[in-house]
Amino acid sequence: MLMAISKSRQLVIMAVASAALIIGMFAFVPPEAILWVKALHVIAVISWMAGMLYLPRLFVYHSETAPGTQQSETFKVMERRLLKAIINPAMIVTWSAGLWLAWIFSFQGGWLHAKIALVLVLSGVHGFLSGSQRRFERDQNRRGPKFWRTMNEVPTVLMVLIVILVVVKPF
Repeated sequence: MLMAISKSRQLVIMAVASAALIIGMFAFVPPEAILWVKALHVIAVISWMAGMLYLPRLFVYHSETAPGTQQSETFKVMERRLLKAIINPAMIVTWSAGLWLAWIFSFQGGWLHAKIALVLVLSGVHGFLSGSQRRFERDQNRRGPKFWRTMNEVPTVLMVLIVILVVVKPF
């Protein structure tokens, strides 16, 4: 029960911090800061993708270890820290800066709508990986290394499609 309260508190803190960042960007960041926001967005995307590419790889190795071993416990720490310290904050900043940029450009272009749709899918993958991390934490993973190797490719494919949309702007 104590752990559930702690998780709930973490979710509330993350939601409040996300809302504050988004509101702050829209209320206090002038349109002249567009290049700085673009730089922040790119840095956050790189950080988010680095974590999204690494976490499933950790799951591959973790799924090959027996629960309760020292190696399994080490993977738990690595996965939790990666998610909480890098992936989650990077996703929040990516979304905040990205929405601000889309707003500045009046959400114009079919490519932008397609990009946002793919980023929503990527966010869903993020949620799936977050839930999987919690299952690994409780020694309840039921998926093998082959699944996690395949899952490791999903963020890569989404990233490639998103980059093509942003650079080429095909429609």
